[in-house]
Amino acid sequence: MERVDRPELIASDVDGTLLGPMELLTERTRGVLHRAVEAGVPVVLATGRPPRWIPVVATAAGLTGYAVCANGAVLYDIGEDRVVDVHGLLEPALLHSVADALETALPGCRLAAERVGRSANDPDVRNFVIEPKYHNPWGDGEGETFPRAEILGRPAVKLLASHAGMNSDEMALAAGEVLDGSVDITYSSRGGLIELAAHGVTKATGLAEVVRRLDVPAERVIAFGDMPNDLEMLRWAGHGVAMANAHPEVLRTADEITAPNSEDGVAQILERWF
Repeated sequence: MERVDRPELIASDVDGTLLGPMELLTERTRGVLHRAVEAGVPVVLATGRPPRWIPVVATAAGLTGYAVCANGAVLYDIGEDRVVDVHGLLEPALLHSVADALETALPGCRLAAERVGRSANDPDVRNFVIEPKYHNPWGDGEGETFPRAEILGRPAVKLLASHAGMNSDEMALAAGEVLDGSVDITYSSRGGLIELAAHGVTKATGLAEVVRRLDVPAERVIAFGDMPNDLEMLRWAGHGVAMANAHPEVLRTADEITAPNSEDGVAQILERWF
């Protein structure tokens, strides 16, 4: 591997990457992130998580800068608790069209929609709405339950589809055959869940806005990830790093492979400089 200069910006996925298997941030990882920020290097969370799931991670990590949320659709200012920008809203007409196609490809699937307001928990917005029997691989219990018409009736930053009888790879393949590029399909869990976003909106496009705001060249960005929703980010960054626990396609794409998230793989790389 070629020598890599000290990065000017660190971008990291959260689940399966920055956090350990128990979804906790270790002291080792927390320490190296603190040293990087103290050295003037921004740390940006780049995640499929919505803004409302960011503060708990950011507080543990001591981060107050930007987070790229919802796979690039939302730019969130952690310190100000403010949604800075939203890209690629899925309008109701498109949501209905996608839902009809999904019923053909994934009979029996259940849908959910992610919406966003002005802050992480805007009281004027129902952030997450789900159909009855929608299954969340990270644990059920979140979201307000409504009929499908309500799920599809308002603009969303992300549409999610779950299926109890399929894994995410199978779902993405089947959905891709009927959606024909009208939306982008990705996933951050293998547990029977796919995420659909406006075409061309990825973690890479979200980070491109961050580096423009911070005046950092993309080639001086190091990015860490583990799942297909990280692929574009790893290709875009000057140095893309996959976790050893990553999806096979991510492992093939990355410039470098580090230790798994259970062994502080992000910290092991960053300790070269911080």
